[in-house]
Amino acid sequence: MAKVSKRLREAQAKVEDRLYEPLEALELLKETATAKFIESAEAHIRLGIDPKYTDQQLRTTVILPKGTGQTIRVAVIAKGEKVAEATAAGADLAGSEELIDEIQKGMMDFDVLIATPDVMPQVAKLGRQLGPRGLMPSPKGGTVTFDLAKAITEFKAGKLEFRADKTGIVHVIFGKADFSAEDLLVNLKALQDCVDRNRPSGAKGRYWRTVAITSTMGPSIRLDVSALRDLKLGDVLQEA
Repeated sequence: MAKVSKRLREAQAKVEDRLYEPLEALELLKETATAKFIESAEAHIRLGIDPKYTDQQLRTTVILPKGTGQTIRVAVIAKGEKVAEATAAGADLAGSEELIDEIQKGMMDFDVLIATPDVMPQVAKLGRQLGPRGLMPSPKGGTVTFDLAKAITEFKAGKLEFRADKTGIVHVIFGKADFSAEDLLVNLKALQDCVDRNRPSGAKGRYWRTVAITSTMGPSIRLDVSALRDLKLGDVLQEA
């Protein structure tokens, strides 16, 4: 059995076995983020879906109004003038066949990969490299598009792609522990709204099962889902 550190034991002792109101939970997340680096804020959402059925799969994107707190490296695969357009729009890497070759050889120095629709037949060959990392471009994820400037700007500003895993759980980093609790709440509310808007057509019964938030090295804090869903994003933005 793995040994629990003194730091984590002390953090766990601060968390009660109950459902927390959203803002209270986020303040506790910040208090228990005591590692020697700036930890991420994570949400783990268990949904009432079975992703083995296509009409119960969830894969979409969310724009976090307060950003991710991370520097996002964007790569773009395109043809002709679109390569220069991507570079001008702020892409960290941009290319065509030569970039595909580099990725095939193991170069993965990016967090998001965007492709124009006309190069997707070539990009599809990268399934072995991109698939396991969740980096394969997709129209649903907003990463297959001719509007490169918009896509690059959005992903660098805080747009995230996420999906439910095979057990129906969504894992999303929605900020950093050094954000204010109010800013974290804005991002968490935007995430919750997005999950609701994109409810799979085949989802039946109770959609939201449990929500837990945690910092990278911190304890799990159970959230009152109903209280989060009752909040209005506009009101939360005004208060932040």
